[in-house]
Amino acid sequence: MDRIIEILKSVHPEVDYETENGLIDKRIFDSFDVVTLVGELMDEFDVEITAEHMIPENFNSAQAIYNLVSSLEEE
Repeated sequence: MDRIIEILKSVHPEVDYETENGLIDKRIFDSFDVVTLVGELMDEFDVEITAEHMIPENFNSAQAIYNLVSSLEEE
């Protein structure tokens, strides 16, 4: 989880990722931010994030992103 928060802070350092749960819904992250984030997550964790994973529920919070990456690592 710490590495995911570090990656998130590289995109938007001003956000409190420990408590924020509306990164997409509140438009904190735009489409460019998501593309940047997905690229970094795939490189860092050696996972494949496909179009089917690109739903707001998977990117609204650090916990949701952690859950996505964890499930992809198990595949």
